[in-house]
Amino acid sequence: MSRIEQRFVALRAAGRAGLVTYLTAGDPDPDTSARLFAGLAAAGADLIEIGMPFSDPMADGPVIQEAGQRALKQGMTLRRTLALVRELRGADDATPIVLMGYYNPIYRYGAERFAHDAVAAGVDGVIVVDLPPEEDAELTAPAHAARLDVVRLATPTSDDRRLPSIVAHASGFIYYVAIAGITGTRSADAASVAAAVTRLRRFTDLPVAVGFGIRTPEQAAEVARAADAAVVGSSLVQRLALNLNPDNTAKPGLIDAVLTDVRALAAGVRGARRNPS
Repeated sequence: MSRIEQRFVALRAAGRAGLVTYLTAGDPDPDTSARLFAGLAAAGADLIEIGMPFSDPMADGPVIQEAGQRALKQGMTLRRTLALVRELRGADDATPIVLMGYYNPIYRYGAERFAHDAVAAGVDGVIVVDLPPEEDAELTAPAHAARLDVVRLATPTSDDRRLPSIVAHASGFIYYVAIAGITGTRSADAASVAAAVTRLRRFTDLPVAVGFGIRTPEQAAEVARAADAAVVGSSLVQRLALNLNPDNTAKPGLIDAVLTDVRALAAGVRGARRNPS
């Protein structure tokens, strides 16, 4: 089994959902970023999403857009992102790592080469937010050949006619985008998330992770009662940004501040099904 499959099997055996954390590679600088990612699993992250910095992140709100700009100014590239994963794998061979971002950097890198190099570095899956199922064969074919999971996105507007094509060649898990719009703007209510997850389970046996709009341990717990995982990104990136100096250098407490938030989110997720509300 892949690391992603193993992790979700373990979560089911433990009777709980998982916590997926997102941060942007290289934000606010490569060294701080590497130390942050290295601390996520111990703080309670069950899967780690690493954002691939891109200059035109159209699905992201200002918080993640600014993170990408900080990383790009520090010279972060896709090649350096893969090097970051390789470094993380030296200390942690168990936690699933998924790259998330846009197709342009992968296209420029070369899809087949990317799939090969990503797996060699220790990447388990990839989420490409601007590559619809009808147009992603040039990535999914080499990815599946390399055993790199391609995680597909479903949204509130994905109807019953659309969902079969979304799940057809998906692997790893399905990422349900709980709100229509950009990241970090608003939150979905628990009832609509539960209904969406129930509907998705009619079309796929893959685990369902829910993201966009989850900011607090309480919101993460609500999602964890219905879904297989809760994905938190913008609030962690915002915590990072709040611990920057005016010149965007890291304050001494930045890493501890972000990991404290991760621990609180993990506690919410892990206690969700023991403490239904």
